[in-house]
Amino acid sequence: MACCARVAICSLDGNSTDRLWLLEFKKAITSDPQQALVSWNDTTHFCSWKGVQCRAKHPNRVISLLLENQGLAGLISPSLGNLTFLKVLILSTNSFTGEIPPSLGHLHRLQELNLINNTLQGRIPSLANCSRLEILGLSNNQLTGQIPADLPHGLQQLLLGTNNLTGTLPDSLANITALYVLGFESNSIVGTIPSEFAKLSGLQYLAMGGNNFSGSFPQPILNFSSLTELNAADNDLSGDLPPNIGNSLPNLEILELGSNFFHGRIPPSLTNISKLYLCDISRNKLTGVVPNSIGKLSKLTWLNLQINKLQASNNQDWQFMNSLANCTDLQMLSLSVNLLEGNVPNSVGNLSNQLQVLYLAYNQLSGEFPSGIANLHKLISVALNVNKFIGVKVTLSNNFFTGAIPSSFSNMSQLEQLYTDSNQFDGHIPPILGNLQTLGVLNIFNNNLHGNIPKELFRIPTLREITLSFNNLHGPLHADIGNAKQLTYFDISSNNLSGNIPSTLGNCDSLEGMEMGHNAFSGSIPTSLGNITSLQILNLSHNNLTGPIPLSLGSLQLLEQLDLSFNNLDGEVPSEGIFNNATAIRIEGNQELCGGPPELHLLACHVMPLDSSKHRLSSVAEKVAIPVVIVVRQKQKTESISLPSIVREFQKISYSDIVRATEGFAASKNVVAIKVFSLETRGAQKSFIAECSSLRNARHRNLVPILTACSVSEDSPVLTNVSLAQRLSIVADVSDALAYLHHEHPGTIVHCDLKPSNILLDSDMVAHVGDFGLARFKFDSATSVSTSDTNSTSSMAIKGTIGYVAPECAAGAQLSTSSDVYSFGIVLLEIFLRRRPTDDMFKDGMSIVKFTEINFPDNVLQIVDPQLLQELDLSMETPMAVRDSEAQILQSVINIGLCCTKTSPNERISMQEVAAKLHVIEDAMHILAETEGRAKL
Repeated sequence: MACCARVAICSLDGNSTDRLWLLEFKKAITSDPQQALVSWNDTTHFCSWKGVQCRAKHPNRVISLLLENQGLAGLISPSLGNLTFLKVLILSTNSFTGEIPPSLGHLHRLQELNLINNTLQGRIPSLANCSRLEILGLSNNQLTGQIPADLPHGLQQLLLGTNNLTGTLPDSLANITALYVLGFESNSIVGTIPSEFAKLSGLQYLAMGGNNFSGSFPQPILNFSSLTELNAADNDLSGDLPPNIGNSLPNLEILELGSNFFHGRIPPSLTNISKLYLCDISRNKLTGVVPNSIGKLSKLTWLNLQINKLQASNNQDWQFMNSLANCTDLQMLSLSVNLLEGNVPNSVGNLSNQLQVLYLAYNQLSGEFPSGIANLHKLISVALNVNKFIGVKVTLSNNFFTGAIPSSFSNMSQLEQLYTDSNQFDGHIPPILGNLQTLGVLNIFNNNLHGNIPKELFRIPTLREITLSFNNLHGPLHADIGNAKQLTYFDISSNNLSGNIPSTLGNCDSLEGMEMGHNAFSGSIPTSLGNITSLQILNLSHNNLTGPIPLSLGSLQLLEQLDLSFNNLDGEVPSEGIFNNATAIRIEGNQELCGGPPELHLLACHVMPLDSSKHRLSSVAEKVAIPVVIVVRQKQKTESISLPSIVREFQKISYSDIVRATEGFAASKNVVAIKVFSLETRGAQKSFIAECSSLRNARHRNLVPILTACSVSEDSPVLTNVSLAQRLSIVADVSDALAYLHHEHPGTIVHCDLKPSNILLDSDMVAHVGDFGLARFKFDSATSVSTSDTNSTSSMAIKGTIGYVAPECAAGAQLSTSSDVYSFGIVLLEIFLRRRPTDDMFKDGMSIVKFTEINFPDNVLQIVDPQLLQELDLSMETPMAVRDSEAQILQSVINIGLCCTKTSPNERISMQEVAAKLHVIEDAMHILAETEGRAKL
């Protein structure tokens, strides 16, 4: 038996030993979505397997195994501990679970062990025998227990961040004097930094943020003169910042001390750190003024001092703003939630032309609005709300400002003129601007505003000029326009406004110019416009106005220009007043007008014969017959096309059938969604078949089922003023639908084109996911069938819509449930930020995801849809705790969006997790609503 055992061992020491251990490793892999191990077979020598590298002198001994970012799932086999020549083991960014095999501690030649970004649990095993280990990366897992006290003394990089490690830092770490990278952030480590750590004088990177360290600023850190990055944020540190911090740490490039309890002044020596480009000491209790020498930090790109108790009340205190002009690379500056007061100096306009974010909200600023802000052409986000600004005039014209118009303008109680024209503002016009009771001029033309024109504006007694042209405003013009008695100029042209022109407009008897062209107004021209005796210019062109031209317009003695062109006006043109001046009026594009002064060269109006009923009947018959013929021809043309069998199986229903079945489209009938597609468009039939196939067996309350086919559609109303609770319900409904398609439907369905236009809302605001023309079936990990092309399992063509397509799909990778998760995340961010991913602001590397990331979590409330902030702010009777909780709900929802839009598909959460998290937030929202109700009672 002993002899046989020796023979067996000898055979394993031959050429195939390491190969067998690698195959054991492969056996423990339960998922290999990218087929990284497909080459690990008998036809290829194991030294040529993907990720495997063998030693030159010993060609059958493995010295490195590199399989990072391959999507591998399963356990890490203990067999790897038998690869005795192994020097490098990198399995980072996969989905490995279970514990780290203790057998890895036997690899005495190991120099690098990288298991970052997995889901490993348990304790860190002893690696004391790995005496040559230089790099140990275990960050972003779920490891527990304490940091081992017996780590190899030759370590140079130790990365343990984002785990569940507890206890205190072992003193023995100080003996690893070769360390220059040390990270254990985002754990639950307590205590203080041992004084022995002062021996780590070569440390260049220290990340200890997100733990429970207490006490004063760790003095050993001041001995790390080579340190370039220090993150001690989000702990329980307190006391004064060291006065010599800038002299002790001269090489710092990144300093993060936010979310602690530091107090006292900002040390002037801080400005000696000439290489510093990111400085965040927000969310502390710092007092005093910002050092005037702050501009010495000329490389600064990010300066966050918000949520402290910093002060400024006079010109001397504000000198730091002048000094910051030397920071020519500054992109972000936040001083929100401090004790700043007085005038913001106009030198704010001298700040870096790279500045994208400027936050001064929640202070006690007063005086005139800082007009210098107009010089900051690259600003993406500005927060000035909750201050005490006054002033006569604010001019931000002809810049590149984006985002919503700050509602904080309403705090400037003495404001007389507001110019924000020719920018890229979007969102709604804040109704709260109606509080500006001295406003005379409101000029917001040439932006991207949408929504209604707030009726509150028309109640400003001093308002003389309103210019809102060249936006995307929609909805009707409110009858309260008649309250604007002082209005002399009113320009709302080139929008999407609709409905009847209110007759109350005739009450604006001070009007001299009225521009309303290029909209969608309908109905007749109010005769009351003839009451505006001061009117000089009237433009109603390019609308859908009907009926005759009011005779009353001819009585306007001061009218110099009248443009009624391109409407549907009919009847006789008046012959009084301005109508006698052919060069002063435009009426072309109205086919049914007649008569009028000879200079207009219109046909004479015919007198209706006595037997007029026949004439009317003939006219109606003529108008009806034309569309009927068109429908018949279209039907004949359609039937001549050879339709696939799946389409022919659907019941054929005519338009008249639908009219009868719905009793003339009565509101009491069932609501249906109608998808429009042209059979003459290439691929339309195949797309429709694909959708039918996708939904044949799918049954879920948040999916849109297909009933039959039709050829007429109705426009859906534009949805506005959607509350936080409603938005939360919508994204929860969509997540339920996708979770069902991904995890509960027999054979996974990947939607492949999730976007807002494919999400329909019923009358109860319940969301339904539709349009499955690009969907894919995935029956198992190896099978993927595209319903839009059943002859091919993959395609290099990008499937989906720009802005919503996951990055890996844009690069040509196969679609997966993870790509749906990414699209859902974009939709969620769009719903709560009210910004499209294709917004003009998202260019030069900036995207809706990156924009959210740089503002998360501290500045989330400054980037979400202002309507949501108004919803929170207006409820001042609500207890503060409830309002804080609502803000926390917003932050939690945005965080889900970020978890869905990770660059790597493996880092994204599943739709089941998304749905579960959103329903927890929904439940919290309901509890808050009940709490608020009880509080009001």
